[in-house]
Amino acid sequence: MSAPRRLQVLELGRVPYAEAHALQRELADRRIARQLEHDLLLLLEHDRTVTLGRGSRDSSLPLSVADLEGRGVTVAEVERGGDVTWHGPGQLVGYPILDLTGHRQDLHWYLRAVEEALILGLHDLGLTGARRPGLTGVWVDDRKVASIGIHVRQWVTTHGFALNLSNDLADFGLIVPCGIPDVRMTSVARELDEPGTPASLWAAATAAVTRAFGTVFGVIPVPATLPELQGGGTAARSPA
Repeated sequence: MSAPRRLQVLELGRVPYAEAHALQRELADRRIARQLEHDLLLLLEHDRTVTLGRGSRDSSLPLSVADLEGRGVTVAEVERGGDVTWHGPGQLVGYPILDLTGHRQDLHWYLRAVEEALILGLHDLGLTGARRPGLTGVWVDDRKVASIGIHVRQWVTTHGFALNLSNDLADFGLIVPCGIPDVRMTSVARELDEPGTPASLWAAATAAVTRAFGTVFGVIPVPATLPELQGGGTAARSPA
């Protein structure tokens, strides 16, 4: 009888976008090379950043890159699918690094599975999340609370999801989020009657999403640190 599969979960706190991007690629390379035995889930937040996916359109970025940078927003072109999205403090970002050969080699299935994990996590927080036909992400009624964009190489995934927890929603006005005109963005804190403090909401959300990933992907989540994976390399940050 085979041992249950594990999902190593790293809570990294706030990480600059470029650093997190490089870390994903490093860990994915090692997962592809079978140097890492288990799938990974990186949970973190970024400073204010706009990312441009492979499907980004000029109309989704009303301001120039120079204008955004002048407002203190980092702009990064990345290899994930999808359009323009925003990251910033108070938003829970998850980067699953999964070998889909051990799950299901189907990208549509994987996108729906990530959505399902977020929907289950929101349920644990007291919210009813849902999909919208023809679109990727998770909504609460007609308001979008989570965005998803992925990249897959040799069936190993990178990039992932952004779940708005307690972040300031004003920055979404700088872009056309995910290229959806007139989309209304929301956050878990805005939707809950009593969200608690940002720190307590963060702790509850990371726990809920971690459990949900375990359920949806049939794995056992276990905490991990970067030194464990990197053989004494860069120390993991404390959760925000």
